[in-house]
Parts: sequence; C-alpha cells; structure tokens
Amino acid sequence: MTASAAVALPASSVTPASEKATSDTWVVTLGATVEYGPTYEGSKHYSFGALPSFDLHRLGDTPEYSAPDDNFDYGLFDFHGLEIGPVVGLRDDRLNLDNLQLESQRRVHWDFDAGGFAQYWLRDNQLRFRTEIRQSLWGGDGLVSDLALDWFQPVGDKWLLSAGPRLSLANSTYMRSNFGVSPALAARNGRVSAFNASGGLKSVGVTVAATYAITPEWSVQVYGKYNRLVGDAADSPITARFGSPNQNIIGFTLNRTFNINF
Repeated sequence: MTASAAVALPASSVTPASEKATSDTWVVTLGATVEYGPTYEGSKHYSFGALPSFDLHRLGDTPEYSAPDDNFDYGLFDFHGLEIGPVVGLRDDRLNLDNLQLESQRRVHWDFDAGGFAQYWLRDNQLRFRTEIRQSLWGGDGLVSDLALDWFQPVGDKWLLSAGPRLSLANSTYMRSNFGVSPALAARNGRVSAFNASGGLKSVGVTVAATYAITPEWSVQVYGKYNRLVGDAADSPITARFGSPNQNIIGFTLNRTFNINF
C-alpha cells in the first residue's frame, strides 16, 4: 500500500464563504486513512493499514482537487498551467517471504521516497494529468514513476466524485528488490527458479473516489484502487506462483480542516 498525501474536497467544504482572504492565513486539512489491501505488492493475502493525509493552501486561493493516491507535494513553479514541484511518499515494508517458501529473501524495509511531480489541468479543476517520479531515500529500493489522468465531478454542494486510469513504471533496482529471485536463493530453495526482474512497465489500473462534506470543517472519503501487475512484476514467481497480479485496495479517510495564522 502507498501513502495518501492529499484528499479531494469540494471547494465549498474547505473555506467558509464569510472568511476574508488574507496573506498570512493558511487552510490546513489533516486526514487519517484506513486501507485494506495486499500485504505487499504482488501478494494475494490482504491486511489493514493506516496512513496519514495532508493538504495546505493559502486562505482565499481556490483549492485544487486531488486524488487519494497523490503523494505529499508542493508546487514551486507554474508555467501557463503546468505545475511542477517536489513530492515525497512512503513505501511499505515487506517481511522475509518465509510463507512463500523463499527463506532468506531480502527484506524490503519501509522507506520514504522523494522526487518531483508535474500536473496540468486539461480542463480547469475537472480533468487533470499528473505524473510523479520518486527515488527511495535509503535502502537502495529504486525508482518509480506514476502517471494518472483524473476526472473530478462535483455533485451538488456536498459530493465530489473522481475516477481515472493509472500507469506505473519502475527501474531495474526496484524490480529486482521487489520481484527478483537471485540464483543463490533459488539454489538454496530448490523449488523456484532464479528470476531477474527488469525495469519497465510495472502495472496498469484505475482509481475511483467519492468525498462527502459533512460540515465545512469535516469530510469523509471512500476510494478504491485496482492495479494489474504486468511484465516482469506479473511473471515473477513471487507474484505468479505465490501471489496474484490483481491488486485491489479500498480505503476510508476522515478529514479535518482548520485555519492557521502566521
């Protein structure tokens, strides 16, 4: 599972209309998310996990919608609608795969990853293209690149719906770490063959979400993510023999919005 960074909220639920925009007031949205999804990438076993979410914008600015799988970002540059800036995410850990009869498989530790994002609204606050490129900060867990296209549709004053396709790529370091089986490990195990996972296309999928504004300060979001592992990520014995290429995640987020003055 991956960390959620920002939550899509209808604009009317974020800033009361009676508030006057000031340069030293910021609107902060904090959220707590519970997800149910694969124990690790490629697993057929499911478990619960908890994630934080966060959003920040200046009071009076029109808040942009966001998807539940956006990571923590901050826009530094805006070139005619193309927004670019840094992004930070979280990666889940994975214990030794003893339950897969792959003893001594290198443990994948939890990690922060960081990099850059770019997004462009093809239709203002309605149709958005976004890409993120993130490198692990320690542990040598490699680089991933995610691409997303989302349609956001407000329904009345309380609801916001969103949906869109996903595509994820990873370099050879990431693929070997998460899906590779070394010759030495295969020889010790004797029940699986060595597998050299190469970089490239990792998964395709779709993300859908529904957000409801309970009050101007409180909102809830329910979302679903489906990813289909492809290429070497699907062909690896970690997935093909012991797991599943179909990765489903459902999540629930509770958000609280408040103002901070500096």
